[in-house]
Amino acid sequence: MHTGDPLTLIRKDSAKPLYKQIKDVINGRIRQGQWRPGQKIPSENALVDSLKVSRMTVHRALRELTREGVLNRVHGLGTFISEAPQHASLIQLKDIAQEITSRNQQHTSKILVHLKIKASPEIAAKMELLRAEDVFYLEMVHYQDGTPIQLEQRYVNPGLVTDFMSIDFNRQTPTHYLISLFRPDEMEHRVQAVLPEMKTAEILMINKAQPCLKLSRRTWKDNQVVTYVTMLYPGHLYDLAARYATNDFQIVNN
Repeated sequence: MHTGDPLTLIRKDSAKPLYKQIKDVINGRIRQGQWRPGQKIPSENALVDSLKVSRMTVHRALRELTREGVLNRVHGLGTFISEAPQHASLIQLKDIAQEITSRNQQHTSKILVHLKIKASPEIAAKMELLRAEDVFYLEMVHYQDGTPIQLEQRYVNPGLVTDFMSIDFNRQTPTHYLISLFRPDEMEHRVQAVLPEMKTAEILMINKAQPCLKLSRRTWKDNQVVTYVTMLYPGHLYDLAARYATNDFQIVNN
């Protein structure tokens, strides 16, 4: 049984490729609790120096572990052990600040845009407006312990939420505020796996090749759309979950 540092156990005379050995020892450190979720691991340069292997070998090992969801490589910051994905609900309106604080973590946010705009034809259709009317638009980032986990892009009907522009959303989330005003009659959720645009990748501090989870939601009150919002999550940090009461559940056989 080996008792030394796992990263010293790379054997260049082994039939097993070096990059696979590196993957094995990194996975071993995680299983043994030596490297914990959210912890930053040594840089590529440090691993190359300590292991005395090529940069290409280290890069391949880290690339594959990132693709497998074991590691999270954040541009400009380094490589981290991935945390267990959090759950976004498909059937409940949840305040992301309350979600985060319920896990004993800190929620912070940053407002990027908060203004009145002319709705594009696409947004007018989503909001069920007869023409390209003015709507309120809010774009903000939500952070969990300093890590960006959601980019919120929200359109609001000014005729239904007249004071939306006067609210300080650094003090309360838009979801918390809107729930205090309305109990929605209907909700619609749509889920997509998307690759982020360059700007989105920079905001969420991910590589543009990393997929995102895009959750789009519309809510209605008295047959009018109150708000249309898209929420983009780094795919390695979130998944979707739903739990239903089965009293009225129907199975449809074609």
